[in-house]
Amino acid sequence: MGARRFRSALAALAALVVLGLSGCGDSADTASPQPGGSGSGVTGTVTVFAAASLTESFTTIGKDFEAANPGVKVTFSFGGSSALATQINQGAPADVFASAAPANMKTVTDAGNGDGSPSTFVKNQLVIAVPKGNPDGVTGLTDLTRPDAKVALCAEQVPCGAAAKKALTAAGVKLTPVTLEQDVKGALSKVKLGEVDAALVYRTDARTSTADVDGIEFPESAGAINDYPITVLKSAPNKAGAAAFVAYVLSDTGRSVLTRAGFQAP
Repeated sequence: MGARRFRSALAALAALVVLGLSGCGDSADTASPQPGGSGSGVTGTVTVFAAASLTESFTTIGKDFEAANPGVKVTFSFGGSSALATQINQGAPADVFASAAPANMKTVTDAGNGDGSPSTFVKNQLVIAVPKGNPDGVTGLTDLTRPDAKVALCAEQVPCGAAAKKALTAAGVKLTPVTLEQDVKGALSKVKLGEVDAALVYRTDARTSTADVDGIEFPESAGAINDYPITVLKSAPNKAGAAAFVAYVLSDTGRSVLTRAGFQAP
């Protein structure tokens, strides 16, 4: 009788152990790591091609992403979205593409170099960048048509140039720029160096240079807002890292960096 009781106790104990192990297994299976977090298992280098206007924000996001994933390195190539799209389609090794306009992203996806559907993560709007203190008293686009006004624009194939053309057309204003730049940073630098009196740039870029320039808002820019799409690239050398980085950009943590810089929610 004592032996039967002992065997029954052992059986009950074994059942409890099995149930405990089963419960632990279920907990591990259902755990979901945060995007790009320390539990993501991301390793290696993540190479990101991104629009020039994302330079400051993405540099911050890259550092935050590295901190969340020890051992991961994020490298960036910033430039005009049209030039970056061309490089990608010509085989430049990259994991992620973030464009300042859907048209340049479409160039990449139409060539079969995107992996899945791009996601719009922010929007951006133009302002008139003028030297600090606005010495010429610029209040709108018509002020840029003065005979002695020297204005810088982005080239039309660049997203900031396409947006500028749309805004100028909406305002019925025709400009003869003294220079056409290949990205928004180039146009902004002309104002900072005193080579032009004004330039049409993104609001976010003007905000990064408040020591040197003022950003003048104008109503026509509301009809020329650019969507910014991001995607993992089909030939990404580090697919897992690329997916984790895109997820991080789309997360609340990534978006907060972008909105603080002046980008608008999509």
